[in-house]
Amino acid sequence: MKRNELLILTGMSGAGRSTVAHSLEDLGWYVVDNLPPSLLPALAKQSSDGELPALAVVVDVRGGKFFGDLNAALANLKKDGIEFRLLFLDASDQSLVARFESTRRPHPLQGSDRISDGIDRERAKLHELRESADVVIDTSNLNVHQLAKRTSEIFAEGMIEGVRLNILSFGYKYGIPVDADLVLDCRFIPNPHWVPELRPLTGLDQAVSDRVFSNEGVTEFVGDYVKLIKDMLPGYIREGKKYLTIAIGCTGGKHRSVAISTEIAKQLGQTGTDLAISAHAVHRDLGRE
Repeated sequence: MKRNELLILTGMSGAGRSTVAHSLEDLGWYVVDNLPPSLLPALAKQSSDGELPALAVVVDVRGGKFFGDLNAALANLKKDGIEFRLLFLDASDQSLVARFESTRRPHPLQGSDRISDGIDRERAKLHELRESADVVIDTSNLNVHQLAKRTSEIFAEGMIEGVRLNILSFGYKYGIPVDADLVLDCRFIPNPHWVPELRPLTGLDQAVSDRVFSNEGVTEFVGDYVKLIKDMLPGYIREGKKYLTIAIGCTGGKHRSVAISTEIAKQLGQTGTDLAISAHAVHRDLGRE
């Protein structure tokens, strides 16, 4: 793990901050939960001095009026030349409502209104932070174990000098992933679902993959898209974005997107550039049908 890393963890209430914080602790990070933002610059200095080599600070709306100081605190960090990463956890409104209802706890901003009202207020308050985040993780379809695994994949060895690519297959009928940086639609490829012997299989099966790539232009299409991504990566690195989610969608997220995302991850892992690239495929909706 690199020394002197500072991670600011924030996001929607109910999106899994506690799970991520515990996972970071298991990975050797020093985690401070619910810190008043005004204290962040002083604590960050200890990290930059090497006293806390890997520091994660959880800041969220539980801080009440103190949360409004976060933007000013982050500006002070930049002014003092202290590098940090901002991790934002998000989830769909439907998922958040279900989680609050299952725990029978009110949303921090709910007051005497509905849970959905609290969520709306929090989204408005956090909009600017989400837009400036270095890493966004959509936890809508992740259980605690999957979220812990995703955290480990990103932060187990710190923020690498190159870029980490999460190639995420999904089904459009289940919604576009909210944490996607790039979205690719592969529904133009004939659907193996309509081939009886392939219907029960998935894009991880060789027969399905062979069928997908036997269609005219698909191999060239994937090669061109991989080249496009590689051409874009130096710009992302210059902008300080070292973790990207590239979503690959088909109708159900079972056949075409799975085969395509697996191949894209494989080709991106064979870098062919001067950058350090770590790419892995994740299949969000596999098994939902």
